[in-house]
Amino acid sequence: MNSIAQSGFSRRGFLKASAAVGGGLLVSFVLPRGLLDAQAAGEAFNPNAYVRIDRSGKVFLTIQPVEMGQGTYTSMPALIAEELEVGLDQVVIEHAPADDKRYANPVLGFQVTGGSTSVPGNWKPLREAGAAARILLVSAAAERWKVSPDSCSVEKGVVMHAASGRKASYGELVDDAAKQKLPATIPLKAPADFKLIGTPARRTDSPDKVNGKAVFGIDVHPEGMKVAAIQLCPVAGGTFASVDESPAMAVKGVRKVLHSDTAVAVVADHMGAARKGLALLQVKWNEGANAKLTSAKLLEDIEVASRQEGVQVRNEGDVAAAMAKAKQKVEVVYQVPFLAHACLEPVNCTVHVRKDGCDLWLGIQVPARAKALAAQLTGLPEDKVQVHNHLIGGGFGRRLEVDFVGESVKLARQVDYPLKVVWSREEDTRHSTLRPFHYNHLSAALDEQGRPTAWTHKVTGGSILARWAPAAFVNGIDRDAIRDAAGPYAFPNIHVRYVRHEPPAGIVPAFWRGVGHTQNGFMVEGLLDELAVLAKIDPFEYRYPLLEKHPRAVAVLKALREKSGWDSPLPAGHGRGLALTYCFSTYAAQVAEVSVSDSGEVTVQRVTTVVDCGIAINPDSVVAQIQGGTIFGLTAALFGNITFKDGRAEQGNFDTYRLLRINEAPRIETHRLDSSEPPGGLGEVSTVTIAPAVVNAVHAATGKRLRTLPIDPQQLRKA
Repeated sequence: MNSIAQSGFSRRGFLKASAAVGGGLLVSFVLPRGLLDAQAAGEAFNPNAYVRIDRSGKVFLTIQPVEMGQGTYTSMPALIAEELEVGLDQVVIEHAPADDKRYANPVLGFQVTGGSTSVPGNWKPLREAGAAARILLVSAAAERWKVSPDSCSVEKGVVMHAASGRKASYGELVDDAAKQKLPATIPLKAPADFKLIGTPARRTDSPDKVNGKAVFGIDVHPEGMKVAAIQLCPVAGGTFASVDESPAMAVKGVRKVLHSDTAVAVVADHMGAARKGLALLQVKWNEGANAKLTSAKLLEDIEVASRQEGVQVRNEGDVAAAMAKAKQKVEVVYQVPFLAHACLEPVNCTVHVRKDGCDLWLGIQVPARAKALAAQLTGLPEDKVQVHNHLIGGGFGRRLEVDFVGESVKLARQVDYPLKVVWSREEDTRHSTLRPFHYNHLSAALDEQGRPTAWTHKVTGGSILARWAPAAFVNGIDRDAIRDAAGPYAFPNIHVRYVRHEPPAGIVPAFWRGVGHTQNGFMVEGLLDELAVLAKIDPFEYRYPLLEKHPRAVAVLKALREKSGWDSPLPAGHGRGLALTYCFSTYAAQVAEVSVSDSGEVTVQRVTTVVDCGIAINPDSVVAQIQGGTIFGLTAALFGNITFKDGRAEQGNFDTYRLLRINEAPRIETHRLDSSEPPGGLGEVSTVTIAPAVVNAVHAATGKRLRTLPIDPQQLRKA
């Protein structure tokens, strides 16, 4: 057993029970980060999450995370349902209003869905709230029957008294439960007593997504709405100059041509007319300073910047002495490209601006930021802006941004009806915020056995945090940019530095699925494989001595060696590669098995994953997240690259910014190690390991070492 009292929170400071409006039971509670902030400020109880049970026995959960494919709307109800003793089908998720303070992410401290924090952040608080509600309901039944609460049991939302045969549903008890007092401590179940947690469960959001009832941001249709197709200046950082509206206005159904300082849009009764009108527009742009920008120039600039000393991040031991004594030194440069997000639902936002208010309909990971920006652009107080958040058709960090919200509000201010602004696939890709381009220097000192005695890693790239969360950009260090530099490994001497190098204005470094981990994990796991090959030591065996502080990682690797068939022979032209990560409190490793054709084409035949993510809420979700992250990361490793010519992103739709196709997908096997540790994050884990696993496998198959992504078949082509 554990209790809230053990966490140091006061009972009255954590949660309260009261009657719900219209009848029923309302348990309101404060998630940990919000509680700490409130206590520091000396504020009164200010809940940021709610469990409401109505007279029908239905349970409603208002909580901060948004569903964008990661299974939140199944895992969050499971945490409540486990302690409340109800079925998963009895819990309904309600979107939290846009409020940065009240609905703060318990890990990150403000309203955001991201960083693989939903389950880890809510693991304990939601169970405690569910347990508190159950205790109140049981107390109400016991008082009604004049028996001890300890003599009662609960199953599927029904309180029972075995000795007398009496029973009452939660719906019958909610009004009396609202009058009960909360106990001083709230005991939680031991893992051995879990009924839902750890048991495979069907995703609660899947049926409506299959039958078409699910409502995403792009699906909304408020009364009187018109649609707008948008085009932004093709050159990054460019602005609007002028437009000839007449060709578009001649299209049947077109109502208006609008523009902002950076975009032009055609408003019509339906998207077909809007798109047709937009294609006919003759727009002039001020292309600005980036009119001749090329990827070659971007590479030249970052290479020069990478020669700077940078800011010290880690300095452990004596790297200089170890390098001086080294039997051998290895120095390499690894680089990764700009990447877009390729969400299947392109960004969109429906806005209705009025004199006395503004409504936004969209799917977004940061609703409070959208609200604040709309208030700023309209001049309205924030309490006059309403955000209607919906299911998100792919986030991956793209919807951590509000650029598309700003453009939509600027356009909607010019009309008096709701306006749905939709980016085409091409516009969304060419004007996406981007995972940063990184150019990193790594080196290692080796002893007589080829083992590393020192490790250096200099990270060069743009800073996301300096723009997106300035308070987190401290002493010139972007902590996300240097994630996984040196990995989880215990090198005797370590030196890590960071060089901030921003791309030209208009190219925006931004979060991507795994971000810093995906960049540096690729590089660290790549160089470690190089060292293992150089020392003629098996890659598994090479890692074990470096992971003495991480026994869970060693257990993952040993299981993976067996499950992947690592030691079994492969045909000529085939190879296996290994990569490990410790990120978001989860240990995971993958072995990729690839074949390489004479023309240099890489086919990933099989991917085996072993993961220790702590306690798994829904084991099926573990498999789904590993599969999704693997496909997402594999797509990037094989094809992902945003390049620039004459200031324009060259990639647009899926013909030029390719996704992995179903006939190209490998067989993916996922194995989970049982664990009693608290849950870790999962949505971004396999995205980190798949690229280095594939590149290491390519080396095993061909003897050719790739240090740049995406994989270029030309470099692997046989003469």
